[in-house]
Amino acid sequence: MDFNQIIYQIYPMGMCGAPKENDGHLEHRILRVLNWVPHFKKLGITAVLFNPVFESDRHGYDTRDYAKIDVRLGTNEDFRKVCDALHDAGIKVILDGVFNHVGRGFGYFQDVIEKRQNSQYASWFNINFTDPNGPDGFWYEGWEGHNELVKLNMNNETVRRYLLERVDQWIGEFGIDGLRLDVAYMVDRNFMHELCDHVRSYDPDFFFLGEMIGGDYNALLNDNLLDSVTNYECRKGLYSSMNTHNLFEIGYSLNRQFGNDPWTLYHGRHLLSFVDNHDVNRIASELNDAQDLDLTYALMYAMPGIPCLYYGSEWGIKGKRTNWSDDALRPALEKPEWNKHTDYLQKLDAMRHSYSVFTDGDYVQVYLQNEQLVFRRRNEKGQLTFLINIADHDVHMDFDPEVGDGLDLIGKKKISFAGGVDMPAKSAKFVYTDWL
Repeated sequence: MDFNQIIYQIYPMGMCGAPKENDGHLEHRILRVLNWVPHFKKLGITAVLFNPVFESDRHGYDTRDYAKIDVRLGTNEDFRKVCDALHDAGIKVILDGVFNHVGRGFGYFQDVIEKRQNSQYASWFNINFTDPNGPDGFWYEGWEGHNELVKLNMNNETVRRYLLERVDQWIGEFGIDGLRLDVAYMVDRNFMHELCDHVRSYDPDFFFLGEMIGGDYNALLNDNLLDSVTNYECRKGLYSSMNTHNLFEIGYSLNRQFGNDPWTLYHGRHLLSFVDNHDVNRIASELNDAQDLDLTYALMYAMPGIPCLYYGSEWGIKGKRTNWSDDALRPALEKPEWNKHTDYLQKLDAMRHSYSVFTDGDYVQVYLQNEQLVFRRRNEKGQLTFLINIADHDVHMDFDPEVGDGLDLIGKKKISFAGGVDMPAKSAKFVYTDWL
């Protein structure tokens, strides 16, 4: 797997303006994505992550049919056109694999509701027919107690084989290049091994990303399982450090995750770096100071990991979840927009593509204060020295990056480290020193 990627995440039900409930009415909304392909190319996107696209009861994570694109989005042929257009543009396709649970509208669970113990699919789920505590007169296991999300019985070989066949179908029909495993921290580990081994047996470069919220990511992030997991720890550290003017928080997380000391957790690994997604507040709504928006992304792009942008956030749209709804996080957008913030991200994307140190460089913290942070990253080709000042005033920083000078990749000017560096208020610098 080539980890030099810029991933763009789309929640299709939201972006394409699909009704919240499955009304059964066919609309070819997914074709809207075709109009976004030039935007992806201009921005520097290399892979698009689609949250659920398959037939579901409501929001996509309550699957009805793993073989069929949701009628509210269109047909399988429509989605194939979208995937072909992305591939023709050199952009990979990653789908959201929801394998832990299904919706109540899932055909085989509907058969259980009708036939109860006599259903041939009763063993597909964790059911107690003698317990009447359930919406259908019997108990069944739901995801975190939610009855609308019916837990699959992964100990059933037929269930596992059915899901592997669906993944084979998606690869064969749409040519997908990777999967995001929804609630990967809960997915049966034996099935995950089986899935990874099965797909890699004929496509060793297939990308597996897992949703992890907390804990030790190494439980899933290893050579035998997933290529990457969601770095929620640093997502929180990024915006929180900005809001509290305390870069020690993100500095601590980066050092414990990626530092060169033998006790660090994910040295050499490639976690998914993000500042927002379909489940959390938009970063433009999370930050207290709008001037910190570019700085937050600068830090995200400089740190180890695979950057991921959430649709619309590249031009700074806002949105906060409530106790009752995530709708504000998943708005319908007819077409992409472009502004100064998008210009900045385009430059960051170009840097990532041009310098391999962003992908495989190590991480060493050089200087840390409440409002200033410097770290350097090295590989066999050169060194990136990243400097950030989130203060409202200019500062002078004295530190030893172990190189004499370098090129400011944004300003395109030579920077000398002799005698320290003057950093303007609210600024970041990417300074590259070439070994060759």
